[in-house]
Amino acid sequence: MTDQILQSRDGGILTITLNMPEKRNPISDVGVVDQMCDAFIAADQDMSVRCVILTGAGTVFSSGGDLKQMRPDSGGLRAGLPAETRRNYKYGIQRLPLMFQALEVPVVAAVNGAAIGAGLDLTTMCDIRLAAASAKFAESFVRLGITPGDGGAWLLPRIVGFSKATELALTGETIDAAEALRIGLVSEVVDDAE
Repeated sequence: MTDQILQSRDGGILTITLNMPEKRNPISDVGVVDQMCDAFIAADQDMSVRCVILTGAGTVFSSGGDLKQMRPDSGGLRAGLPAETRRNYKYGIQRLPLMFQALEVPVVAAVNGAAIGAGLDLTTMCDIRLAAASAKFAESFVRLGITPGDGGAWLLPRIVGFSKATELALTGETIDAAEALRIGLVSEVVDDAE
């Protein structure tokens, strides 16, 4: 098994890479959340780290949730009683936006491909969002009959405005990097190789 989170350092810049390209870099597993929180908190405490770049391995930034683990019969996120589902979110993926909010070190999302569902929400937790020209974004929870339970419902309107955030959330529409730039979701679009 490979490491789910990779870290590399170049001077004061730490790059954290979601490393499950075969699964499209999902972030719903508690183990992944634990590793992400550990990596970002350690970076925040290390005064020699001046900036963190968050990206995904392969051709996808993050597909968000691992749908196999989200089925009610999977024993995962939505398993058991409704109170258990709430608790699984609270002590799982909902730790990410709280952790990002507490960070002092700036975080740049380098969106190298699709950022879907919780993957899009993960980008909204970052201070700056840069996109490859081939990047795609979707607040796709409505397609699954679930709500954005990881901070996106609060963060996305603050970035793109209430009207556009509502449209994205209620339609589940996928937008490209150019549209993401136009609406202010990302601040720059660069060639894929960059």
